[in-house]
Amino acid sequence: MDTNILDHVRKLHFVGIGGSGMCPMAEILHHKGYELTGSDINESDTLERIRSYGIPVAMGHRAENIGDAECVVYTAACKQDNPELVAAREKGIPTLERSVMLGLLARKFKRPVAVSGTHGKTTTTAMLTEILIQGGMDPSAIIGGKLPMLGANSRIGHSETMVVEACEYVDTFLQLHPAVSVILNIDADHLDYFKTVDNIVKSFHQFASQTSQLIVVNGDNERALESVKGIENAKIVTFGMRETNDYYPTEMNEEDTACEDFTLTYHGEKLGRVNLIVPGEHNMLNAIAAAAAAHCLGVTPEAICSTLGKFTGVHRRFEVLGKFEGVTVADDFAHHPTELTAVLTSAMRMGYHAVWAVFQPHTYSRTYNLLEDFAQALSIPNHLVMTEILAVREENKWGIHTSDLAAKVPGSVWFDSFEKIADYVMEQAQPGDLILTLGGGDIYKCANLIVEKYKARQP
Repeated sequence: MDTNILDHVRKLHFVGIGGSGMCPMAEILHHKGYELTGSDINESDTLERIRSYGIPVAMGHRAENIGDAECVVYTAACKQDNPELVAAREKGIPTLERSVMLGLLARKFKRPVAVSGTHGKTTTTAMLTEILIQGGMDPSAIIGGKLPMLGANSRIGHSETMVVEACEYVDTFLQLHPAVSVILNIDADHLDYFKTVDNIVKSFHQFASQTSQLIVVNGDNERALESVKGIENAKIVTFGMRETNDYYPTEMNEEDTACEDFTLTYHGEKLGRVNLIVPGEHNMLNAIAAAAAAHCLGVTPEAICSTLGKFTGVHRRFEVLGKFEGVTVADDFAHHPTELTAVLTSAMRMGYHAVWAVFQPHTYSRTYNLLEDFAQALSIPNHLVMTEILAVREENKWGIHTSDLAAKVPGSVWFDSFEKIADYVMEQAQPGDLILTLGGGDIYKCANLIVEKYKARQP
């Protein structure tokens, strides 16, 4: 697409403007001088932020909400019979799905940087954004989770650099044409859409071929390497644990602790010492990926290492919610076996008396396709408690149930409500234990419920 609609319109209407993917775009477009209106069905903190810019937001979806908009943007969750979309079509106003608008917005920057991969995108995007801020590069950013440093999942910068999280689901990342891409890993996921792992690799290859300057790729991940084979349009730089990569860790802390200390090394040259606060080897890899991209973009090693040492994580990424009666309560977004293995392995190394994993299986297709892998990952903690499978966008044509997963993890239990789970784990957990909720759905509500119940018990 050679023409960019953003060159020809000034007035935009966002259907579902409070969404985590919509709000950041609205902020950046507003800053760039576009006139925005929006609608949503739920009040939220993000809507308060949107309104604070003077952007009018209507509650509920009605045809008249689109006003004199010249383009209407909507989320993938928005039904085609939404009255605002219907009104736009009737008036001949262009309608764009969120990921399409993100691609067009990214093209308004000379240096879009896109972070992709099956796991670790949000954390790495956040790390890279913080490094570029501290390195004086003043980036704009759109991140999949709330960054404590910003108190938001977006940033409005004043440079030509924009950092975006690039999601592969239904090939939305193919709307992007980055100057710089990061490919963290490629794993079997979203098979409801991709069908095969080969198809996932092909999509990442297409994404890499749309990158114009630099690709930072995990040199330890065979599928990621396969995705950049034959790519000649951009320079390829590798990162990983092995010294065969361009960027890798040396002098790692050998003590069995959850947090990683290492020397960031580039072609044998020690760039600096990194002492991570966020736990786990997976976060060390995320940090090295962010460091590699930032270093290639010209940030000093000093700024890279000091920023990574202060990075406290992202909302719902091993987020500690509090300690009550000696029991720590935390929440994590992990919903794929690889992510669960990383998080639970870290949790088991943190010195807790016992780890209580509370897991919400996310989609029937993923649970069915990766059942054995889930069972293996969920056997890591001392105790496993589960919810019923969260359907999301699916019907259960696989005939899969949480009981099928529980049968493969001895001693595990499951319940049909967050209330029952909260009561059960609070009755069982002892001082020194960790209660960790896990999942990509609304399991965080269970964590919040546990916190509320503990607070209510306090004298």
